[in-house]
Amino acid sequence: MWLTETDQRTFLDGRVREALSAAGHDQLVLDLAGIERAYEALTGELPGVAVRFAMKACPVDEVLTCLASRGAGFDAASPDEIVQALATGTRPGLIHYGNTVKSDENIAEAYRLGVRDFATDSVEDVLAIAANAPGARVFCRLATTGAGALWGLGRKYGCAGTDAIQVMLTARRHGLIPAGLSVHVGSQQMTVEAWHDAFERLADVLVALSLQGVHIDHVNLGGGLPAAGYLDKAGNPLLPPIEEMFAALREGMLRLRRLAGRQLAFVVEPGRHLVAEHGAIRAHVSRLSSRRQLTGVHEKWLYLSCGKFNGLYETDMLRYRLVFPGHRDGEHIPAIVAGPTCDSDDVFSDGLAFAQVPQAAESGDPVWILACGAYSMSYTTRGFNGFAPLPITVLRP
Repeated sequence: MWLTETDQRTFLDGRVREALSAAGHDQLVLDLAGIERAYEALTGELPGVAVRFAMKACPVDEVLTCLASRGAGFDAASPDEIVQALATGTRPGLIHYGNTVKSDENIAEAYRLGVRDFATDSVEDVLAIAANAPGARVFCRLATTGAGALWGLGRKYGCAGTDAIQVMLTARRHGLIPAGLSVHVGSQQMTVEAWHDAFERLADVLVALSLQGVHIDHVNLGGGLPAAGYLDKAGNPLLPPIEEMFAALREGMLRLRRLAGRQLAFVVEPGRHLVAEHGAIRAHVSRLSSRRQLTGVHEKWLYLSCGKFNGLYETDMLRYRLVFPGHRDGEHIPAIVAGPTCDSDDVFSDGLAFAQVPQAAESGDPVWILACGAYSMSYTTRGFNGFAPLPITVLRP
């Protein structure tokens, strides 16, 4: 989608615009001041709730240090992420191992590094934690449908409520502390109903555990909080009902506290919600070309220097807003947008959607791609087809 000047002021921070304008080569620009504002807004909406940033969304040292300085801890999914989190000066007690998939070696290394809070969703994993992280605290992840999210995170993670009870009882029998429950409503969740459903599941298991004498001390509400600034595959703005979501979270937490009848802490694991809107990519046009398909359909294709394998992996489910700074005037035409690699999967929106692009676009023209602060760095390959990962420019407050 091509943006007017008014749109650009809405979706493009002035500092980021200046950095993109000054850039002479492709790069990812991250704005720490914007990330700080997002963190303060989140903690204002959910006072008293502990934030554990989902590192996978933007594992950039400067971003992690910035969030740690504001009081955030970290949701880590591997020993290497734990090491990176500790390098910010964060205490191990503010880092949890949030991945339910982990080997014996992973568990032992995390324990050696000082982590004592582990996510789990199976008896087998609990037994491995007991053997390799004795006395650790575990929180059991409940399965959700993922309905309403762009990425539902379906069957790989989480267990049914009946299994969760057995998992927590097993943890207690083997010397672990059955400390909490967790959910994840799916990445870029777009509905309030998903949160209502998650709280229903949490409430049922919390009560059932209480009847078994297991009294948890916290609930981890996971990730899923959405970002603005994206488009859907058809090019329409994705407008999540974020205020209603926060209201549902506050209401749900109050209900769980009443059910628990005791002190109950809460944790959230935001990722893209904190960083997506505060990053942008400066790329360039490789070629605007026209070709006729075997069906006889004539198509325009805009090939960019950045695609699925070097920063824009998530174009399978969403579209980014595009700015063509050298073509503010002039005719725009519909074109399919694709990345530079010799791979047929390197096509935005599966090649089924058209973007409005400048008819006069030429090879080398700069293109700004907005709301790229989440996953652009972490999903990139090490250099597929010889196209290197984007260098990163960090704008400090």
